[in-house]
Amino acid sequence: MTPTQDVPAPAVPTADVPTLDDRITGSLVGAAVGDALGGPVEGYTPDQILERHGGRVTGIVGPWNGGDWRTARPIAPYHKGDGHVTDDTLMTHALIRVYEKVRGHLDAYAVADHLVPELMGSPVWIPELEAEALPLQRIFLAEKWIVTRLHYGHVDPREAGAGNVVNCGAAMYMAPVGLVNAGHPAAAYAEAIDLTGAHQSSYGREAAGVFAAAVAAACAPGATPESVVAAALSLAKDGTRAAVEAVTEVARGHRDFESALDPLRRAVAPFDSVGPDYRSPSLGARRPSRLHAIEELPVALGMLLVGGGDFRRTVLGAVNYGRDCDSIATMAGAIVGALHGESGVPSEWAKRVAEASRLDLHAPARALSTVAREIFARDTALRRAHESAFATLTGADR
Repeated sequence: MTPTQDVPAPAVPTADVPTLDDRITGSLVGAAVGDALGGPVEGYTPDQILERHGGRVTGIVGPWNGGDWRTARPIAPYHKGDGHVTDDTLMTHALIRVYEKVRGHLDAYAVADHLVPELMGSPVWIPELEAEALPLQRIFLAEKWIVTRLHYGHVDPREAGAGNVVNCGAAMYMAPVGLVNAGHPAAAYAEAIDLTGAHQSSYGREAAGVFAAAVAAACAPGATPESVVAAALSLAKDGTRAAVEAVTEVARGHRDFESALDPLRRAVAPFDSVGPDYRSPSLGARRPSRLHAIEELPVALGMLLVGGGDFRRTVLGAVNYGRDCDSIATMAGAIVGALHGESGVPSEWAKRVAEASRLDLHAPARALSTVAREIFARDTALRRAHESAFATLTGADR
């Protein structure tokens, strides 16, 4: 199988298959729920999580420092916990608004022309700040880089990501790209790689492409956790491929996330440039490399296998893994939600997250579903025009 081939979709099962709308809703709601569950324990180890909560996290929890969240370091002033989504969801929804404006496939120029203005000029409710503010006031430096390079530096959008730290910042909000290209992992990969050239380089950009491909693969009728991983491996390059391969191989030996926490960390460690102390990265952390990979995507795919595609088992595994667990759980939630549709996401969690974050989690899904259909219709017309032209050129129509 060549690196750019799509993995054939599994046979359609006899049971009811989730519709496109349902998968898009499940993926986006699932991503937001995973984000909110992981936010309050982000940056900590599994042992610290165990000690802080007197056991594993099994649902929505409050801030790590309780009522002192406004001043406690190193997190202040963010109200992480209590069902609040983080920047992962804010960026995902911002990208959906870009799709609504462009109503077509996105590239690096769409980041410059539309995403940057969204971040700089469109106030939204920021749950962690408990205030309406610009997304720019919440996102971290790796995302503020986009604004610096494109708005102030006037860099070619296709090259603006070069020089940024290499982390999961570009990958964490790529689920919409996979959903617009539902069932076509190679197209999702290519679009995400083009789009995130404005944000990152190296293995951060590669992870964005592979994550988008995984979401697209999860939308295929009859998709399974194994078929999603196979699609990711068919497209991943360099250290990203090696990391996904290593982590998922270990994950296949576990059916309970408790037993998988340490083995998955050991499997990804050789590829992770951050090092053992998440809050004190190594000197070579987040620098471009063909040998390294971000930690979040391989672990999300590993937990997908450990959890057997069940939302609770998969996402809670991602949450209790610690480290950058809000992004791991965001990715895992997006993939599982795409596999099963909205019914796969615990409704009590979705309801609490929507209420606590003051978000309509269904509105972005409805908007993206409409745009996805428009894009597919346009793609189909272009494909037919290409087929007609090729037939004429080769004499096949004579």
